[in-house]
Amino acid sequence: MHLHKNNKILFSILFFFLCIFLYISTTSNSKNTATVIEIPLKEVAEITPPNLLARHSKKDTEKVHFKLDSLLKRIHKRHDFNGAILVAKSDKIVYQNQVGTADFKKKTALKKESTFQLASVSKQFTAAAIMLLKERDQIKLTDTVNTYFPDFPYEAVTIKNLLNHTAGLPKYFWIAEHKWEANKAPTNAEMIALLATSNVQRFFKPGRNFDYSNTGYFVLASIVEKISGTSFSSFLEKNIFEPLQMKNSYVYSFENDPVKEGQLAGYRLHRGWRHLKIHSTVNDAIVGDKNVYTTIEDLYKWTLGLNTGKLLTQESLDLMYSKGKTVYGREIPYGFGFRIDTKGANSIYHYGKWNGFSTGLTKYLDDDLVIIVLEHTSYNAIKSLNKKIKYIVTENFGV
Repeated sequence: MHLHKNNKILFSILFFFLCIFLYISTTSNSKNTATVIEIPLKEVAEITPPNLLARHSKKDTEKVHFKLDSLLKRIHKRHDFNGAILVAKSDKIVYQNQVGTADFKKKTALKKESTFQLASVSKQFTAAAIMLLKERDQIKLTDTVNTYFPDFPYEAVTIKNLLNHTAGLPKYFWIAEHKWEANKAPTNAEMIALLATSNVQRFFKPGRNFDYSNTGYFVLASIVEKISGTSFSSFLEKNIFEPLQMKNSYVYSFENDPVKEGQLAGYRLHRGWRHLKIHSTVNDAIVGDKNVYTTIEDLYKWTLGLNTGKLLTQESLDLMYSKGKTVYGREIPYGFGFRIDTKGANSIYHYGKWNGFSTGLTKYLDDDLVIIVLEHTSYNAIKSLNKKIKYIVTENFGV
């Protein structure tokens, strides 16, 4: 009887310690589980947010803002300027503003998010796309167009000829207007096919002269499509717009793409007061020479990203910013997608004009200054305005 009682006590003690052990084990496992959950949560919290565009201080830019605001109001009232301006120095924005109307029928004002057709300023995106393919060893600048389009009727034209306008190709505008018979405007692929059957002679043999050519840049965009196996629009979206956080930028092809929110139309002034919308033509479905749409801020992201090595190597950039040469050794004032001025203001720049849109992007090397002007009502003094802006900034910045 006594032994049986001792066994009961011993069993109770063992059961008590077993409960304590199980409690400690369960608590420990619970803690370990919590630790495992915390790791991914911590990783999510540490994702780096997008870089914001840097701006100079209000103190340094106060006088510049006052002067440029006054200039904007004046040219809007006197010269029908309806557009946007952005100025940056040493990779920081000095001034950014817009003035005027976006849609004259709806009487809506321009916004920071309004997207402008870049016209020929689009060419630098085409050149950059080609350089990306070159860096990936998918093309060579010495390749001829016939390498990719065997039926191309103008032999011995290299990619480099196309880039610096020494190919001597005929104007595709004329060919589309006189040889295209379908009701819908031709795409790049259709225009490439039309060139092969049009029997239009080129202006000169490749490399002999410099002749600014929209045809050359539509052919370059067509090569990008052929090599990448995707549309030019998709290629720029994935390889340029997304990496540079250009969220309001895209390629638009008339009759093939929907008009997007904030997308501006071009206008012309009729009888000094009425704004008439300029309608698209048979030439407006072609991309590569034009038809990049973007905002003033996105275009600055582009030039900032390009010049700080976020997109291309310095070697590629040096090629884009170097003057071309003819086969006779004569220098030409054009690189790849950029005009080069080393005699005057020492600048790398491009202007564009198409269907009411007037555009300008200039980088002054000596001043480390970028000036962007975008307009959509046929304003015709972009170059003059650019000089006025430069003068105001250099005289009043930091004063």
